[in-house]
Amino acid sequence: MAMKEIQKEVDDWAQQWKTPYWQPLEMLARLTEETGELAREINHRYGPKKKKSNEELREVSDELGDILFTITCMANYLKIDLDESFSDVMNKLYGRDKDRYE
Repeated sequence: MAMKEIQKEVDDWAQQWKTPYWQPLEMLARLTEETGELAREINHRYGPKKKKSNEELREVSDELGDILFTITCMANYLKIDLDESFSDVMNKLYGRDKDRYE
């Protein structure tokens, strides 16, 4: 699915509400929260800090999905085409960083 399709699907869902999107700073706070949840899960799985016996196992894919949703909301609010943004980043990486890594 192209990002344009993802952005439309998120917008279709969001438009059912009186206020479809939070303000950018609120979305940034949400993104920070979701990133923290991903970091916690990665640390439990691959780092030294193991889960407590009463903590539920979360899926990394769910946490990444939450981050993608939040980024999409922010892009929609700010009228940013994520297909274009991603293409620009990849062009930059193929150009600037082509000899950077082994």
